[in-house]
Amino acid sequence: MAKTDHYYGLILAGGRGTRFWPRSRKKSAKQVLSFGGELTLIQQTVERLRPLLPPERIWVITNDLLRKEIIKQLPDVPAHQILAEPVQRNTAPAIGLVAQVLNRIDPKAVMGVFPSDHVIENPANYLKFVKPAFAAAEKGAIAVLGMVPRWVETGYGYIEFPKGSKAGGVAPLPVKSFREKPDEPLAKKFVKAGNFYWNAGMFFWRTQTVLDSLAQHLPETAAALAKIPQPEAKNFASQLNKLFPQCENISVDHAIMEKATNVVGLACDDYGWNDVGSWNAVYELAAKEPGENVVNGSVVATNSIGNFVDVRSGKLVALVGVNDLVVVETKDALLIANRKEAQKVSEVVKMLEQLKRDDLL
Repeated sequence: MAKTDHYYGLILAGGRGTRFWPRSRKKSAKQVLSFGGELTLIQQTVERLRPLLPPERIWVITNDLLRKEIIKQLPDVPAHQILAEPVQRNTAPAIGLVAQVLNRIDPKAVMGVFPSDHVIENPANYLKFVKPAFAAAEKGAIAVLGMVPRWVETGYGYIEFPKGSKAGGVAPLPVKSFREKPDEPLAKKFVKAGNFYWNAGMFFWRTQTVLDSLAQHLPETAAALAKIPQPEAKNFASQLNKLFPQCENISVDHAIMEKATNVVGLACDDYGWNDVGSWNAVYELAAKEPGENVVNGSVVATNSIGNFVDVRSGKLVALVGVNDLVVVETKDALLIANRKEAQKVSEVVKMLEQLKRDDLL
């Protein structure tokens, strides 16, 4: 058995993608949608990992509303490896659950944790960093990937490497600290310093390391997860429904990463990473030159630049004297937003929840 046969991937796919309303809904969230390609975001995630992790060593954790669609989209991943949380408890319990399952199957298991909704335009270069991250984790460390900042960003957390660290090396570096999302002045200092990298939300560790960390920092959660049987068991669903809600609602960053002492990281150069955080990010991915209109549908435009239009109903969209808009239509809703305000689309979802418009959620 090759040592990489002990490598497994966990894809986190439970989010709602509210900033992509009206296309992203509870039953068709961002990760199962396609943005400018044939493959959906979760399908892209599986495909770029395939050279290192075959589908039979991929696990997915999502929710009941998305599980059937994900099973349909990932036919090569065994259905019993696509798990649905009965309630949302953030990333620490989700990772802990799959670590518990994998550790029983393979006590030597090393698990990489991957978001389901990111775009990576150069997967070969990406795997250049994933492989040494797995290798470091196999030796007992917790490994993370840090992305070299391409601009001053307040929406991401940062990883602090030693001063003088250079992007692109494949030797793991000690992680000095994790920094929460900074304000703009602090983000500028981070980028200027040169040793602060974006936290891409990817973690690598032995499953036993995860379980030991949970037992130390979240003992009640660890105890609840330990009682849940394997997915093949007849009572798996009933026990999961009973025990998983007892877990603490906390992210893996707060529960483990900020307290861990054995953390190393890869200072990655640019492999085309984008967390596709808003309709504006989709525009920037698709735009080939500054100011062009990015359209999906029938559009005519005059004196209009920088617009993103996604209207597939067959209607003609005419743009006259408007710049930097997002226009997205579905059969029951129409979104018109300023691209610079695209992050705030999630506020529309909150308003619809208050109005109890479940038909639009």
